[in-house]
Amino acid sequence: MLTPPPCPQAPESPAPEECCNSGCEPCILDLYTEELAKYRHDLAEWERLYGNAGQPDQATQG
Repeated sequence: MLTPPPCPQAPESPAPEECCNSGCEPCILDLYTEELAKYRHDLAEWERLYGNAGQPDQATQG
């Protein structure tokens, strides 16, 4: 059985002080929103292709 590629990792949220509130284009918060949308898309595709592969079995934990 082939090992699936690593599950996509969520982008790190910028700290509140990272936004200068001066109307930069693009704003760091806009960039984060775009990265988060890409992550969600990539994660949904990964789950579609690999399901729970590579994820800890919930039944054996606890």
